[in-house]
Amino acid sequence: MARVTTSVTRKKRKKKILKQARGQFGARSKLYRTAKNAVERGWAYSYRDRRRRKRDFRRLWIARINAASREHDLSYSRFISGLRNAGVDLNRKALADLAVREPEAFAELTKLAKEHMH
Repeated sequence: MARVTTSVTRKKRKKKILKQARGQFGARSKLYRTAKNAVERGWAYSYRDRRRRKRDFRRLWIARINAASREHDLSYSRFISGLRNAGVDLNRKALADLAVREPEAFAELTKLAKEHMH
């Protein structure tokens, strides 16, 4: 039986990594070992940051809602609590968008939240 060499498989594996490393600076896109380190680190960062992005956006929305609700003499927590008591089921992304693009509609929501506060 003929001996199996890894040359084709190895070349394919290296090409795949080097293709992923395009756009990296210097040796990180040219040398296999360096490129592999850079690519694997990039994968780790992208995995972590896909989760982090969700946190970051939620923090941004909360900050925007807080700023807009305070213009109507209402803290963020009291605003959210009032909306929940009123049965308004809008998520933070939608509320933040209203606060930025539709200040009049947001003002109506703050009135509603004030009416339903305990």
